[in-house]
Amino acid sequence: MSTEKEQLYAVSIYTENNIGLLNRISAIFQRRHINIESLNTSPSEIEGVSKFTVVVNMNEVNIKKIIGQIEKQVEVIKAYYHSLDDIIYQISGLFKIKSELLFEERQIQNIIKESNARIVTVNKEFFVLEKSGKKEEIKILYDKLSVFGIMQYTRSGLIAITKEEMKISSLLETYNN
Repeated sequence: MSTEKEQLYAVSIYTENNIGLLNRISAIFQRRHINIESLNTSPSEIEGVSKFTVVVNMNEVNIKKIIGQIEKQVEVIKAYYHSLDDIIYQISGLFKIKSELLFEERQIQNIIKESNARIVTVNKEFFVLEKSGKKEEIKILYDKLSVFGIMQYTRSGLIAITKEEMKISSLLETYNN
């Protein structure tokens, strides 16, 4: 067992759009009793290629082993891992709140403005706020809004892009041709 310090890593996995990949990727982590902090899938910049972003808390020795297992057991184009210092990342939160508060509570309007949240929709019963940022920023907004009552709340997992050029675009272009 390694004594190396654990930290959050974002694993980027580029693969063809195939049925069952999500299950196979998550099973690799599950078999090793590794908790997935968040898992997101999205199209990549190349049609027909998906990007999976898996965030895990582990040490670098073990993350390298996981990357090797992913590349052996799943049909991937490429898999990378990044520390949080190497990526630009965001989390999104959606907050459903009674509409009357938007019009009757000046403090709610100030909270929205100060937090750089945006109103997504408003109707007679409720309005929905969206806030993207770091986990801590979403939590601060949640705490401020909780005083007034949140009808419903959901938060996404981490989505990320790398700070440095990864050369993945050229690899994906080669794949596409």
